[in-house]
Amino acid sequence: MRHKLKIALQMDPLEKLDLKGDSTFILGLEAIKRGFELYFYSPSDLIYKNNNVYAKAKILDLAFENGRETFNYGKIKVLKLSSLDVILMRQDPPFNMSYITATHILEKIASQTLILNNPFHVRNAPEKVFVTEFSKFMPETLITRETNEIIKFKNKNKNIIIKPLYGNGGEGVFYIKDNDSNFNVIIENFLNLNEEQFIIQSYIPEVKKGDKRIILIDGEVVGAINRKPAKNENRSNMHVGGKPIKTSLNKNDKLICETISPHLKAKGLFFVGIDVIGNYLTEINVTSPTGIREINRLDKTNIEKIFWDKTLKML
Repeated sequence: MRHKLKIALQMDPLEKLDLKGDSTFILGLEAIKRGFELYFYSPSDLIYKNNNVYAKAKILDLAFENGRETFNYGKIKVLKLSSLDVILMRQDPPFNMSYITATHILEKIASQTLILNNPFHVRNAPEKVFVTEFSKFMPETLITRETNEIIKFKNKNKNIIIKPLYGNGGEGVFYIKDNDSNFNVIIENFLNLNEEQFIIQSYIPEVKKGDKRIILIDGEVVGAINRKPAKNENRSNMHVGGKPIKTSLNKNDKLICETISPHLKAKGLFFVGIDVIGNYLTEINVTSPTGIREINRLDKTNIEKIFWDKTLKML
């Protein structure tokens, strides 16, 4: 190798995260095990100056101590980001103007530093919008603010799901049953809280059996888990009680992955998590996909090793 690789994690402050099960932590730890120099900074630390991009960054040390994830920051230094080999964009949504601004700034150095995922295409691929490029795999879907359209959709589909277009982690997701007395109040709240359209989908009963998260790296499936919702819950996100269960891909899952894979590779969407409920593709997560530690545990695999092996081939 020509020199000691310099890697940066653009992510939320580690002290604000639950590191148990955190995917970014294990990706960073694998980088350290390989002898890479690892840095941390947050999107708010980015600086554009005289056509160069910098960040107020800190050397980052990660480890397991007594079975617990630990981290230590080094001193702050202003780091010229084009001097790095790889930057991982790993901050959590919401997909707001702060997130979008960070993609614009990083795009300035995308020809000099490998940025995963490609900031241009991350900006143009919000999870609940990008998936509409593959509408044949989706449940019936409506994106609107028009109340009359929502009423017609509900009358047709009876049971529906309403969620923010740019939300994450199951936040703000509502399951509305036929004749639900809260329907009008929920719509009013969405209209008052969001200026943009929101997304309405037909309810998929198979969600009670789980929401399958499939991880693709450079267009290749490397693992999957089924996330089963807690009792009396329709959201399968693990931080709201979803239970990870060992799973495998069926014929339909494989068809979905084979269909979207060339598009992911063409857009530089290197690390992606897709969500499948029953036979339906519901989201394509390109911002900060998670679940690799649960897959590692259930499948006895090492996705972070696959991640860095494939990354090194791109340098």
